[in-house]
Amino acid sequence: MLCGLATLGGYADGSDAPECKRFDQLYTNGKELCENMFDGSFAYETDESKGYTMWFFDAVNPNDATARALGKLGAGAHDTCHLDSKHKDVPGPEPDSFTACHPWKNEACCFDSDVTTRDELNAGYGKEFHWDRCGPLSYECDRFFVHEQCFYMCDANLGLYRKFHGSALPLRPGTQPYNASDENHNQWQIHAMPIKASYCDAWWQACRKDKFYADDGGSYFSAGAVWEKFDEVAELQAELEKAKKAQEEDDEMDVGIIGAFVGAGVVICGLLAFGCCLVKREKAGKPMFGTLLDGSKATEGQTVGKGSS
Repeated sequence: MLCGLATLGGYADGSDAPECKRFDQLYTNGKELCENMFDGSFAYETDESKGYTMWFFDAVNPNDATARALGKLGAGAHDTCHLDSKHKDVPGPEPDSFTACHPWKNEACCFDSDVTTRDELNAGYGKEFHWDRCGPLSYECDRFFVHEQCFYMCDANLGLYRKFHGSALPLRPGTQPYNASDENHNQWQIHAMPIKASYCDAWWQACRKDKFYADDGGSYFSAGAVWEKFDEVAELQAELEKAKKAQEEDDEMDVGIIGAFVGAGVVICGLLAFGCCLVKREKAGKPMFGTLLDGSKATEGQTVGKGSS
């Protein structure tokens, strides 16, 4: 589902970083977890005959029988997926490579390419919705998030509970007709889909000691917006640090260039001074370089040449 790396950095002053808490601090029981985490998308159903499950091992999807018992599906198979968020228009079989969400292989509303692995599922809606942003979850807890993501992506029965209904679906309490011109309406959100209480309780039990972040009464959706803002600030800080480092390197290069010019200037000045000294001595008849006659000193400086006086 549209649900939400592990190390928290924080803003420049160290404040306002999302605060991770234990699940049992965020949700006191399975009912709060299922109903609050996804903003009312699911409802905690104590009558197990009226509740759906997010994972199964049956040859045939038991959720179809639940939908029929609730009068939401006729005797035939699903002929549409209803939802629109990486969903097919019509459910159908997937290839043998379809393993991460294997219960739905024969009748899937998802594409194999979107649910290839656990990591693919976790990354499906952007890093602000990674479910392990507070650090790696226990294996048992992590599996429930895989289950929920597969359930939302692949099970055709989710489409029967759209919050904003298309013309093919009857209105239910708490739902509205879909209005494409209303930016708050979407074709992926579901509302009050009953989930077996035993499944919600098992999820809470598996995750209760793990760390998680949820905002606005335990909402995963609101948490995603907080993480997105946090990431934007972190990325901006990284860009500023990168620019600062580049500027420091440029400054060091400029200093080096200036030093090289100064050094070259000193050498040039030295050579000029040396040249002036040579000219001055030459004019005075005392050249610094010459061939000494027989290796002896002349009375008036050095004598240049091989001839004798």
